[in-house]
Amino acid sequence: MASLGFLIHLLLLATLFARILAAKLPITSTLISPFRCNTLINSCNASLYHISNTVPKEKVASFYSVNVSQMKPIMYGNNIQDYLISVPCSCMDLDDNTTAYFYNTTYPVQHGDTFDKVSIEIYSGQAWKGKANYSYLDPKNNLSISLPCGCIESQSQTVVTYTVQDKDTLLSIASLLSSDVTGIQSLNQEMVLNPSNIGLGWVLFVPMENNPKKGEGRHKRTVVIKAVGISLAVTLLSVSILIIVVLRRKGSKQKVEDPRAVARSMSAYRTFLVQNQYQDTDNMVDLHFADSERPVLFSPEEIEEATSFFNESRKIGEGGYGSVYFGILGGKEVAIKKMRSNKSQDFFAELKVLCKIHNINVVELLGYASGEDDLYLVYEYVQNGSLNAHLHDPLLKGHQPLSWTARTQIALDAAKGIEYIHDHTK
Repeated sequence: MASLGFLIHLLLLATLFARILAAKLPITSTLISPFRCNTLINSCNASLYHISNTVPKEKVASFYSVNVSQMKPIMYGNNIQDYLISVPCSCMDLDDNTTAYFYNTTYPVQHGDTFDKVSIEIYSGQAWKGKANYSYLDPKNNLSISLPCGCIESQSQTVVTYTVQDKDTLLSIASLLSSDVTGIQSLNQEMVLNPSNIGLGWVLFVPMENNPKKGEGRHKRTVVIKAVGISLAVTLLSVSILIIVVLRRKGSKQKVEDPRAVARSMSAYRTFLVQNQYQDTDNMVDLHFADSERPVLFSPEEIEEATSFFNESRKIGEGGYGSVYFGILGGKEVAIKKMRSNKSQDFFAELKVLCKIHNINVVELLGYASGEDDLYLVYEYVQNGSLNAHLHDPLLKGHQPLSWTARTQIALDAAKGIEYIHDHTK
């Protein structure tokens, strides 16, 4: 990742050019982590994504040292025409000791030009600066520009160098460039640590399908599978299984007081102090746990309303632990696990563990509730259905089959979640 000095440079850069460029371009600074060379691949054909501005198409071609025929128009949004520029990409050793894939071109320096201004206005923020000092650009000379690109072994894909624009998400970028979220993550592991958090001006490498199937591309309507989201669902199931196994091994015989009485004694918002005593005081189990601002105590009426009174059409899962329903609470999509009150020990055990878990690979617990005969856990909603739906006859369920890369990533993320639970919870 970028050094502290480089990050400070980015902040200064954003301040310097925000006033000048805000009205012209959607980005004012960039962050680049070059695509490291593969020893088996020295060169390949790649694409650079050019964000359109007022420069004529022919002039843009000259800046990239390509023919107009190498510029393929691509529609961003409803009426913005950008370009994919095809270039030869090679593994290079630059003067700043950076070894990665680049494409070189030259730019005729104009009066008042700075390196950062040229990079942002002409090359969509993709020019590699490295450790070079560009405090002054001589208008009498041409400026050598190195643009990062990427090469992969797949013959069916071309790597696109793409600069993140305002309101972009990994899902929208994948749709725009006939790719998938998992593929983008795999090529940008140093930057995309959280798929829901990408930054304006980041330069990403996107594996674009050369011959996308009919219906794919910018106007496709097929849902792009979010592998990390699915892995969260997998890990949630693993958490439940682990808790049940542990409880069975303990063979605990204690009985719990009616959790409804406990629920009624608690504050309705941002309170997470559960006090529960067993009838057998000699075998009392400590269920005092606090210090969490996230989980919320909901009323049974709120839960019922959120799930349309547990309408069967809202059911998204079922198991030995109970049933899971899709719901809307406070305008937020949630998944609500419904458990019988005779499972109250399982309920409190799971509550006690999950309130302490905050990990990207484990689904977040948002709240809980207690009804007349049932107990409820409220989780964040993970879209795109269950992993089972994507593995078994996915086309019948409206999904595309998972690639082996996606399957491997899901297994890895699930394993990381389970490892976190083993190492950081009791």
